[in-house]
Amino acid sequence: MADADLAAGTVPAPAALVVGVGACEDADVAEVLGLVTDAVRDAGLSLEAVVELATVDAKADEPGIVAAAARLGVPLVAYPAAELARVPVPNPTARSRAAVGTPSVAEAAALRSGGELLVPKRKSTPHGRPAMATCAIASRPGGPSARTEAIEATESEPMHTSSSPGPVPGPDLRHHGDAEVRDDGAGLTDLAVNVRAGTPPAWLKEHIHASLDGLAAYPDGRAARQAVAERHGVTADHVLLTSGAAEAFVLVARALKVRHPYVVHPQFTEPEAALRDAGHEVGRVLLREADGFRIDVSAVPEEADLVVVGNPTNPTSVLHPAAAVAGLARPGRYLVVDEAFMDAVPGEREALAGRTDVPGLVVLRSLTKTWGLAGLRIGYVLAAPETIAALEQAQPLWPVSTPALAAARACVSPRALAEAGHAAHRVASDRSHLLAGLAELAPSGVRVVEPAEGPFVLVRVPGAGAVRELLRAGGYAVRRGDTFPGLGPDWIRLAVRDRRTSTEFLSALGAALRGRSL
Repeated sequence: MADADLAAGTVPAPAALVVGVGACEDADVAEVLGLVTDAVRDAGLSLEAVVELATVDAKADEPGIVAAAARLGVPLVAYPAAELARVPVPNPTARSRAAVGTPSVAEAAALRSGGELLVPKRKSTPHGRPAMATCAIASRPGGPSARTEAIEATESEPMHTSSSPGPVPGPDLRHHGDAEVRDDGAGLTDLAVNVRAGTPPAWLKEHIHASLDGLAAYPDGRAARQAVAERHGVTADHVLLTSGAAEAFVLVARALKVRHPYVVHPQFTEPEAALRDAGHEVGRVLLREADGFRIDVSAVPEEADLVVVGNPTNPTSVLHPAAAVAGLARPGRYLVVDEAFMDAVPGEREALAGRTDVPGLVVLRSLTKTWGLAGLRIGYVLAAPETIAALEQAQPLWPVSTPALAAARACVSPRALAEAGHAAHRVASDRSHLLAGLAELAPSGVRVVEPAEGPFVLVRVPGAGAVRELLRAGGYAVRRGDTFPGLGPDWIRLAVRDRRTSTEFLSALGAALRGRSL
């Protein structure tokens, strides 16, 4: 089956593939990856169609399996043995049950989310010793074909390997939370978008409205730039005002001269999308659920001359220690830190904004989340003056409107900083309430990434696709998680709302969990 035939539409496109894997303790990556590669190709399928490796949780730390997922550039999803034991499989074994608590690892893991078993369990074939690895292949249920995904999105090569910028199957990097409430989302309670509810406040709207009298003049950003600089204790040449953080990612991708950019995932996907649009080959560093999605400095290749990381990270809500983030810096490397949600962290602890002692540091801030200004578009970059000059040169003239400049000045004023601090404490309290309610749903398979420090939480829910639809029917929009590299189909992200909204949502979630298997 030739790729040209697929492109011409003369034969059906292959399904997206989930590969279930098992391995003994001493199985190396060559054996696991070789087995998977041979199984896929022998079945007439494409490695490009593989979107996930799956295994039992007892095997989630096996180096051969972990490295195979990284080489393929797909998430490694691990399930409890008790869950896999309930999955009907054609080839159960007593040996597997005795070893890890389920009659099957490879087949059950491949079929855990449904779909059709395309390749039954097969073993590796090393020379002169017993097989150390098994795998099975299933189609992903209900998803688009791999070829369709390739048209809609782009995927990189494995961790530690730069990819070509051309399309290959993978998450839709341009899917964002607003898509959950656009079009047919009228009347839904929005837990999909991470903009603080009840904003902008009246005083800020009045301030913005007063700026409209100056619309006849071209925007002058000098006062706003100085205000931001004073807020962070730097000079104005360390600041660049942007049309939201999204523009800043585009400027970084276009203006900075780099050859080996890497993005730490799972995180906000726009940085990678912008880099790819600018023609860069982008590598990925996939953080692991087993490690709490926390930074592993050693996982970033030395060749990386630009590294992008979020803190606190969207969607995991992990707040990385500032020392760990700064530890990614190297001479000759840009370290781009997305701090769009840092002002939602009480005291902004672990912030790097305003630091001038970290080589190559580029910090991005957004004023749209805490202040409800997504429709106005305002953010800024903090970096060394020479970096700011390079980014500014790539900007069009007058990139930030007069109302947005007025908002910037207002949002970094002492009054605004005090209000944002109070809001951060309220968010923390409301998040604790939400987390307590989610903990009560643990018997239904709900697992939360903790400790959560942002105005959102990442939740693993078996059958999340069906749960999302049931929640939608019940009046709630939540953010799907499978469009974030490094996450699979069983993840959703929830924005933190007030206690009453969260209590009502938790009731609806409980009903959806009960209804998913009906």
